[in-house]
Amino acid sequence: MGRRGCRRSNLKGKLMDIITSTAIIPLLCGCVGIFGLFKLLQRIRMKAYIQDSVVVITGATSGLGKECAKVFHAAGAKLVLCGRNRERLEELVRELTTNQPKKTHKPHIVTFDLADSNTVVQAAAEILKCVGYVDILINNAGISYRGTIIDTTVDVDKMVMETNYFGPVALTKAILPSMIQKRQGHIVVISSIQGKISIPFRSAYAASKHATQAFFDCLRAEMEQYEIDVTVVSPGYIRTNLSLNAVTADGSRYGVMDKTTSEGRNAAEVAQEVLSAVGKKKKEVVVASLIPCLAVYLRTLSPRLFFKFMAGRARAERKSKAS
Repeated sequence: MGRRGCRRSNLKGKLMDIITSTAIIPLLCGCVGIFGLFKLLQRIRMKAYIQDSVVVITGATSGLGKECAKVFHAAGAKLVLCGRNRERLEELVRELTTNQPKKTHKPHIVTFDLADSNTVVQAAAEILKCVGYVDILINNAGISYRGTIIDTTVDVDKMVMETNYFGPVALTKAILPSMIQKRQGHIVVISSIQGKISIPFRSAYAASKHATQAFFDCLRAEMEQYEIDVTVVSPGYIRTNLSLNAVTADGSRYGVMDKTTSEGRNAAEVAQEVLSAVGKKKKEVVVASLIPCLAVYLRTLSPRLFFKFMAGRARAERKSKAS
């Protein structure tokens, strides 16, 4: 009787193993298939959202703005490229329209200085006159800063705020009424990881990005009733000329490619992240390496430890410049 019971037990065990193994494989295949279908539908929806949409990009002459122009153009968007240098914008248009693929549109150009609020309002009117409406506004243009707080003039603080904060705010406010009228639109702002944490010798820049983060977070909540989306993109270091063109404490050009910038992410890769975030209508996306992301959580969970690290960074940077 004992041997029969043992045999039955072994038989049941083998039977369960067979059933389990044969059931798991189709289940896994089904899950993979469903996930693949979901991703495919997501890509189709994203493509449909971008294609033929009127997309305005500021700071399109170089860096991330230029790369965003390339990926949104390739996705079939109707671009309005904005910047201060018309010649460079025209050069970009020629680059985009050479060997132009099917289902793309020739971009429009609007030149203005984002730091001048009067020209920003005029530029918004020109944009609307040119294309009639705006589906997606990408506030990308900006300026960086390097210097000590004690040596930096208030005029420099104002200069950085005008370009990084008041300019995008003025343009957004000028475009918003037309979006509200249509009950459709998408506002995107390229902020920075420094809109979430502050590091030493970047006070004016970090302050402008903190203000940007706060404003567009408020805007997102207020625009929900009009079905207008708001996306804040917070990149870490990107391999562009941002540090070269940064202003210093006295307003002069910094002219140095920082090591952190030179080792940053490729601008084309970040542009793809921006395209994906817009297509998926994400409310916020952080495009940064592990350490900056951890620093954001550390600032919230253990402020004292974060402040200690930042003080240590300040000492190390002062020592490096002194040597």
